[in-house]
This record gives sequence, structure tokens and C-alpha cells, in this order.
Amino acid sequence: MEQQLALFPLQLVVYPGEALNLHIFEPRYRQLIEDAESQGIRFGVPTVINGGLRPVATEVSLLGVPKRYPSGESDVHTRGERVFYLEDFDRQAPGKLYPGGQVRFLPLEEDEDPELNREIIALTRGIYRQLKIEREVLSLEEGFRTYSIGHYVGFTLEQEYELLTLRAAQERQEYMLKHLRQVRPQSGDPLGIRARAQLNGHFKELTAPDF
Repeated sequence: MEQQLALFPLQLVVYPGEALNLHIFEPRYRQLIEDAESQGIRFGVPTVINGGLRPVATEVSLLGVPKRYPSGESDVHTRGERVFYLEDFDRQAPGKLYPGGQVRFLPLEEDEDPELNREIIALTRGIYRQLKIEREVLSLEEGFRTYSIGHYVGFTLEQEYELLTLRAAQERQEYMLKHLRQVRPQSGDPLGIRARAQLNGHFKELTAPDF
């Protein structure tokens, strides 16, 4: 069943369960955050790649607004929730400055194979050691999922989006394993894994595309 959802298109991918910190400065998205805060609405973050809006995206919830600026800008904490398919996009939601659209939420298989995840964790930790990256990789007991490292293993934006589109748990694990097995830290860091892995908790100031 389709439903209306406020939208905040950005040139990034959000995964279910991911913490995303954003710096909000555009009037249309300041209005969106005000609505999320006062009305408790959630909103979707569709991925924009090469100027095009991709249809599979993640709904996010507003967790808090830790800082407000005199200009009306703010820093916000959000969390990725459900994955959806964007059926229809409106440049402006009815009566609003920000975009909206009709979306259909997608079923997602979340139970990943523990043995495959052990291999993914071991490979990732090994790559980080060789590249001298001081970033913790969650253990199985701490709730590791492939989404946990989706931004920190050298994927391109297109690859990050491809991971999001895989709804079967084993498909996501195999996609991640294939990539990790091809990483060769001894030949340097051509994928920029170190720079990506060091990003943690920063408030992203991104200009949303204007379609």
C-alpha cells in the first residue's frame, strides 16, 4: 500500500539503523525539520546520483536537534528506519516548501548468516590493520550487520546504493564479501578507505538538488 512521505533528496545513501547527522540550512528543509519535530513525521532520503533520483531509499526519523543557530539553521540527529520504493515524486508536497512523494515500503530480510558475517568482520579488520585505520568494527555479539560498514569499505556511491537495493540478507553478505576479497591494501589505498573510515559523527552540510 502506498503512502505520502516527506522527502529530503541528497547525494548519499542512508541504511536502516544508521545514525545520520545533518546540518540544515535551506528554508524548505528547515520547514521539514520543524514538521518532523512538531508533528512527529518521518521523512525519506532518496539518493541522487549524477543528477538522477534513485527509487529505492530509506525513511529516517528525527532523534533530536542538539544545536540551533540564530539564523534558523540547525544540527540534527536522525536514524535510518524502513526501506521504500519511490513511486511518485512531487517537487513540493501539498502546502509545503519541501518535496514529497508516494512511496511503497519494502520487506527486508534482516537475519544475516553469522558465519558469513564472521568472514566479513575478519576481512574488514584485516584491511583496517594493514591501512593503519583506527576504527572499530562491531562483533556479532555487538550487533554487526553488513549495513554497519557500508560506508567504510571503499564503495562508490553507486555501490553503496546497490547494497541498499539488496533485500535478501545473503545477497548483501555476498556482495560485501566479493568487494572485500578484491581489496588489496598492500598496493596502497586507491579506494580511499582510510578517509571514509575516519568519518564518524560529523554533521553533513549538503545542498539538496533542485529538480
